[in-house]
Amino acid sequence: MKDEILRLLKENTKDFISGQEISERFGVSRTAIWKYMNQLKIEGYEIESVSKKGYRLLDSPDILTYEEIYDGLSTKFIGRKIIHFDSIDSTNSKAKELASLLDEDGTVVIAEEQTMGKGRLGRNFISPNRKGIWMSIILKPDINPLKVSMVTQIGAAAINKAFREMKIETLIKWPNDILLNKKKLCGILTEMSAELTKVNFIVMGIGINVNLDKDDFTEEVRETATSAKIEIGKRISRKEIVARILNNFEPLYKAFVEKEDIEETIAICRENSILIDREIRVIKRENSIRAKVLDINNKGELIVKYEDGKVENLISGEISIRGLESYI
Repeated sequence: MKDEILRLLKENTKDFISGQEISERFGVSRTAIWKYMNQLKIEGYEIESVSKKGYRLLDSPDILTYEEIYDGLSTKFIGRKIIHFDSIDSTNSKAKELASLLDEDGTVVIAEEQTMGKGRLGRNFISPNRKGIWMSIILKPDINPLKVSMVTQIGAAAINKAFREMKIETLIKWPNDILLNKKKLCGILTEMSAELTKVNFIVMGIGINVNLDKDDFTEEVRETATSAKIEIGKRISRKEIVARILNNFEPLYKAFVEKEDIEETIAICRENSILIDREIRVIKRENSIRAKVLDINNKGELIVKYEDGKVENLISGEISIRGLESYI
C-alpha cells in the first residue's frame, strides 16, 4: 500500500492530492493514509501537507528501492524485481539463500548498508549506510559452468560504461575491479551453484564506493581505495548509477547467454583496461612473477609475457594481479 501511495504522489508532483481521494482510491482510512505518509517522511521523502488541499511530494531521497530506481530503468527483466534492505549482513549471502526459490532471471538484492560485506578471497568489504551501492544480481543462465567467469567481465563492462555515460572516466582492472584515478572504486564478486554441465544460479555481487568520505575507509585501504565523491568533489546519485548499470548489463548479458556473443563486452574491457602494456606481478598461490600485459583475448583471458619470453593466457579466478609499485 505504501508503495502504491508513493507511486500516486510521484505521478502528481505538480498538484496536491487530498487524503479523501487517496482513501477512496485505495479503500483505507484517512488515519491509515496519515500513517503511510509519516512512514515515507521517515524514509526521507519530503511531503508537503496542507489542510483542505492534501499531500504533495516535493523531493525524494537517494535510496535504492525499486520505486526510486524504476523511472531510470529501460530493461525487460534485469532489475525488474528488486529486494531492498535497509541493513543486511551481505547481499551475496542473502541472494544465494533466495536464488533456489526464484524462477526469474535478473532479480536484484540491494541494501543501504552491509554489516559483513564480502570481498574476493574472503576479505571484508566496507559498506556504510546510504553511501555506496551494495547489490547482488541473481542470474540463471543456460550456459556451461566453465564460461561463468565471463559474467564477471560483463558486469565490469556494464559498470564502466555506466560511469562513462556520467562523464566519470573509470578504468577496468581485469577481471573484477573498477578504478578511478588509479584507486579502487568498485569490486565484483561472482559466486555460483553448478553441476557438471549445468549452472543452477550465479550471484554477481557489486560493491561501489559512491559517496564515501575519506574517514569511511580504514587506514589499511585508504591508499588503494576511493569513492566517486572524493575524486569528483561532489555527491552523485546512487539510484542513477544503479539504473545505468542494469540498463547496460542486460544487452551484454543477453547477447552472451543467447548467442555466446561477448564481442562488445571484450571491446569495452580491452579499450578501458588499465593493465594493457603495463608491467605487473602475477601472483599464483605464494609465487609472484613479473610480466607485461599484452592484451585481453576474445575469450576474456589476460595475455601476459614473462621476463623469460614465455607468453601465457590467464583465466580469471586462478590468479591475482598487482602493479609493481601500486595497486594496479
